[in-house]
Amino acid sequence: MPNYITIDGGTTNTRIYLVKNGKITDTKQVNVGAQKAIGNNEILKHTIKQGIKEILEKNDMREDGIKRILVSGMITSEFGLVNLPHITLPVGISDLHRTMYETVFNDISSIPFVFVRGIKTNGESLENCDMMRGEETELMGVFCGEGTYILPGSHSKIINVEKNGKITDFKTMLTGEMIATLSENTILKDSVDIKNTEIDHEYLLKGFEFCKQNGINNSLFKVRILKNMLSANASQVYSFFLGVVLHSEIEFILSQKQKRIIIGGRKQLKEALAIILEKLSSEEITKVEDAEADFASAFGLIKIYEFKKRGR
Repeated sequence: MPNYITIDGGTTNTRIYLVKNGKITDTKQVNVGAQKAIGNNEILKHTIKQGIKEILEKNDMREDGIKRILVSGMITSEFGLVNLPHITLPVGISDLHRTMYETVFNDISSIPFVFVRGIKTNGESLENCDMMRGEETELMGVFCGEGTYILPGSHSKIINVEKNGKITDFKTMLTGEMIATLSENTILKDSVDIKNTEIDHEYLLKGFEFCKQNGINNSLFKVRILKNMLSANASQVYSFFLGVVLHSEIEFILSQKQKRIIIGGRKQLKEALAIILEKLSSEEITKVEDAEADFASAFGLIKIYEFKKRGR
């Protein structure tokens, strides 16, 4: 099997993977993404060039030992390396393969880059317009049949997929950015510890139900009340906070009425979503294994690039 470098380019971070003989053998994450490239993408170019150089040198490899550099995410936006238009739903792996864009950046590497485009809905109103860059690749890395896929992250995606792998619809939630902003830049900074890894099931569900009855604005201030007036511990406060923030996302997932719900992405959000959904839904809930979720983008890129060769 050929060797690849894959790049998952996010808004704030860029992740570079070395894939040898079908296995990820090295990774590098840098805190430079599309956000820092706004107005000048030279910093992004330099970061990617250095990342590729370091990962090859560390593994005693040369550029001619890599077949392609496969890329998806915000690197394909106006703030990335190339600005590629989204492709329109419905979209499957064959569509992602057919619309790949290949080029060489001589100021970065002699290895050809192959970019996978983002996707968009075909709506014309605010209610049914949406877009994604990167999550379509992550989805292909964890696809296991028909259902609603939840990919938590800075911009969480709820994606409906047919049994043939065609994406038919999706919705974006600002979940991850809300959690980070509320816990770091508001009065809740003193109450919420997002490094907490322990989820209190009772308080997670209590936060969800409280938000359902009282709305997000009032519910968020109750996070501070829990800590300062009711002496709740750190896990209880954090869990209540998560339940509040996840309320709208959970309500939308439940409205899809799919027979299967598959949850990938970050461990903490994955666990919290599963706890609430298992309580409220009678549908089959599947959690993607952490290792598979962590490397979904890299393996998704290879699946898309090698689609014809694999005959899928």
